[in-house]
Amino acid sequence: MKKIALISDTHSFLGDDVIEHLQHVDEIWHGGDLGDPELINLLEAFGKPLRLVYGNIDGTEVRNQFPLNDEWVCEGVKVFMTHIGGYPGRYTKRVYALLKRSQPDLYICGHSHICKVIKDKQINLIHMNPGACGIEGFHQIRTMLLFDCNNGKVKNLRVVELGPKNVRQ
Repeated sequence: MKKIALISDTHSFLGDDVIEHLQHVDEIWHGGDLGDPELINLLEAFGKPLRLVYGNIDGTEVRNQFPLNDEWVCEGVKVFMTHIGGYPGRYTKRVYALLKRSQPDLYICGHSHICKVIKDKQINLIHMNPGACGIEGFHQIRTMLLFDCNNGKVKNLRVVELGPKNVRQ
């Protein structure tokens, strides 16, 4: 079993509240729009596997170190992650083709700043968008997701509301 923290859209801000949650997981996954490349050092300092895809605001340094798309298997759960890709019923053409090809169990994206978890029964996957844990954007509440990957299943999913974006923690 692996405990996962899923974050996205930090936009150069990683609050103490997020850092507290990252201390209690086995892996950290970031769905893009990291912002300041210095956050890579902060995330890697936890000494845990880090999965990160670059987003539309990320510059050359982040894009040279991390991919646009990432695919892997975590405890039997096949994962596909990208930053911009839409959600069930509204996938981008690019991502829909990739999802049909790779047939993941779990599809992750960021970008919208809206926390969503949706079961796509048509192509048999779970879609997750952790919302935004940064303080830039139109969202009002900063969010992230915590869950476990165990024996090919996503379990113990929790939405973490980190508080208003205008309160730095």
